Amino acid sequence: MARFTRGKGKVTRRKKKPRIHEQAKCRFCRDKTAEVDYKDIGVLSKLTTQQGKMFSRKRSGNCARHQRSCMKAIKRARFLGLLPYVG
Repeated sequence: MARFTRGKGKVTRRKKKPRIHEQAKCRFCRDKTAEVDYKDIGVLSKLTTQQGKMFSRKRSGNCARHQRSCMKAIKRARFLGLLPYVG
């Protein structure tokens, strides 16, 4: 916090403005997708890094339900050879 002195050594502080954050919705919730499809390689590749690791929920912005669905879809796509295990 920034401190300022006024007059005879009195210390006053700035008041912080309250921040209003809107809850960002999951990309699959916005599209009303029930399950993530393992054949949709374009979407699944956006959820993985260059090395082939899956992004966390915080990084990808998915809700818990769709993050689990993405995890299953990515693993299925890897098993079928649609996505690489390692970049």
